[in-house]
Amino acid sequence: MCHEFLNDPRFYSFLLQIDQDIAEEVRQNCCIYCGSTLHSADYPRKPRGPRGVMTDNDKIRLSFCCALDGCRRRNTPPSIRFLGPKVYLGFIIILVTALEHGLSNKRRQYLIEQLDISPQTFYRWKKWWIETFSYSRCWQLIRGNFIPPLEVLQFPGAILGRLTGQDLMQRLCQFLQLLLPITSTSWSGSVKVVVNPQKM
Repeated sequence: MCHEFLNDPRFYSFLLQIDQDIAEEVRQNCCIYCGSTLHSADYPRKPRGPRGVMTDNDKIRLSFCCALDGCRRRNTPPSIRFLGPKVYLGFIIILVTALEHGLSNKRRQYLIEQLDISPQTFYRWKKWWIETFSYSRCWQLIRGNFIPPLEVLQFPGAILGRLTGQDLMQRLCQFLQLLLPITSTSWSGSVKVVVNPQKM
């Protein structure tokens, strides 16, 4: 099956390592508000995904808090795992909504059962891509990379289909990297971490 990596613990470890690299880059840049040192202030998440694959480390959102009294503001790095406050992991939201139109009934049922996704969740995700993401600053910044222009009603499949990775996992990782700017509301900088799935 084209998405066997969903059940591969190495894939989750790879995504965690990318998030750790991004977090370290953010920590070295200091507080974006006052320039002071950042202290670790990770917090738990309860992401949904394939049962029995994720470890406790996969359920931690890496974050920092400014050390300076009077500031103490949170600096949460972008994440390749968490798509903002959404409950499901980012790659699952991309994968399921991108493949939804082309899935056979059998594969659709497999994903629904394995990931415990309701029809209402499918609908919310598809609506988010079309009505929210397509108007986001993130999409406005990257849309010029796709010539000819993409059809918004075909998001996110149209984007995933234009990426140049050798397989689905590589294209998903490229997509997640494009989405980094919308994964944090308390970090407005840029990161230089390179996502290379071949190192997994």
